[in-house]
Amino acid sequence: QVHLVESGGGMVQAGGSLRLSCVASGGTFSRYSMGWFRQAPGKEREFVAALNWSGGSTFYSDSVKGRFIISRHNAENMVYLQLNNLKPEDTAVYYCAASEVGHIVDIATLEFNYWGQGTQVTVSS
Repeated sequence: QVHLVESGGGMVQAGGSLRLSCVASGGTFSRYSMGWFRQAPGKEREFVAALNWSGGSTFYSDSVKGRFIISRHNAENMVYLQLNNLKPEDTAVYYCAASEVGHIVDIATLEFNYWGQGTQVTVSS
């Protein structure tokens, strides 16, 4: 069982930046693909970004591509999401997730097995 805890959320003005962190415990972190998702009020949860076990392959939703950067530090069991040029529509609860599939072939069908509790990001205009 993998336990994920996010941190780094907060309130920021449009155009600002935040760095989200997620620490994993209870599993072999370097075996997992990791991802970030978000859920805005009244909306379904949506994919934001993901990377494979080594960090060598990254994936982004069109809405954040060029603004957000996902990375990982396997030795510290950490995954990060750098949020740049934030917009009010980025306001959401951001969730860290882990997949037992370490090599990503098709991000659209990748199943994430473990989820964190989420961290709130609020962007004001």
